[in-house]
Parts: sequence; structure tokens; C-alpha cells
Amino acid sequence: MKPKRRIVLDTETTGMPAIEGHRIIEIGCVEMLDRELTGNHYHQYINPERDVDQGAFEVHGIGNDFLADKPTMAFCIDEFLDFIRGAELIIHNAKFDVGFLDYELGLLGREESIESICTVTDTLVMARKKHPGARASLDALAKRYGINQFNRELHGALLDSEILAQVYLAMTGGQGGLSFATQSSQSQQNGGSNNAAKPIAIAEVPVSEAEAAEHRAYFSE
Repeated sequence: MKPKRRIVLDTETTGMPAIEGHRIIEIGCVEMLDRELTGNHYHQYINPERDVDQGAFEVHGIGNDFLADKPTMAFCIDEFLDFIRGAELIIHNAKFDVGFLDYELGLLGREESIESICTVTDTLVMARKKHPGARASLDALAKRYGINQFNRELHGALLDSEILAQVYLAMTGGQGGLSFATQSSQSQQNGGSNNAAKPIAIAEVPVSEAEAAEHRAYFSE
């Protein structure tokens, strides 16, 4: 039986919401086959072709000067889509990340949506059902499940996807995976991915103010 492929995904952006012109500046993904982390990942910093808002910079620490020489979304979208195609995406507050990704694809004139090439599982929804009334931010869940091997002072897409992978495994059965804290810190410095890719297409789905507010709550809980 072919193992189930899951991709744990996170993004960082210039701000929110996308409908006001905000863009993705970082994508981080880690791969699981069945419930095993493979060590295979995708990580890319992206030049958003606009400035990063100060509020967003304070969350992730990724500034305009750092992004100036990074590729634009047009140059890395095919590689990214090839990496995730056909997988189950595991995302915390999926409306935010999927909305931004679909918005970016719409700007590029693509005809497909993320949910037309992947299934999406939202761990924020899972957490609220599993722990009603409790805080459901990634930080709160990591603390609840004793996931403390990561050094996390600022948000980062690859690091957060690695933490979320551990949270997902704990929430869905208590099985831990591998820790990629060292790999993450190196990738955060270097950018890029360890994967190749091919073309695709998608439609524009902007993030509403309500969804943006929910994402702000995700960071602050």
C-alpha cells in the first residue's frame, strides 16, 4: 500500500490581508509519509515586490533589504506546486495561508486553486474541537504537548512547519517525529529548497478582514 503523503506548510507575509495587496515572503514545508517525517522539505524566501509592514516585521524579522535579492513568486511557484501536488496539506489556520497562496496564483494568471490539487487539513479547527475553550495557537499547542526542542524567538515558515508537524503527530496519536531544528536554522539563513518542480495554475481567493483577524488571534493567543 502506497504511504500517505502529507505536507506540513506555513507562510510568512508582508502583512494582512492579501486583498489589500499584501504578499507572501516565505514558504516553508516539511514532508511526512504516513506518520514519519522524511527530512525532505521545501523552503523559499520570496521578493514580494513591495515593502514589509512594520507590524509583520516585528513578528517574523524578515525585512526589505534581506528580500531584495530573492526570487519573485513567478520564478518559484512551479517548484512549490510540484512539491505539494497531490498531498494532504497540514496547515494551522488554513484559511490564511491557502487564501494568500490562491491570491498569489491569481496574480500570476493561474487557473487552479490549492484545494484543487491538494486536500487541506486545518489543525486550528482540529485543536478547537479536541480542546474546546482552550487556547489553540501554535505556541499554546506546543506547550500543551511538551514540544520544546525548538528555539523560537521569531516566527519563521520552515521552523513553524516543523513545530506544527510535531503538534499534528501529538494531536492525532501521540507519535512524535524527527526534530529538524538544526536544519531549520540553516535553511532560514540560506533560503531555497531541496526539491525540483513543474508548472500548474490557479484562481484568486483574497483573504477577508474576518479571516485576517482570526490569523492575528492565532499569533496572539
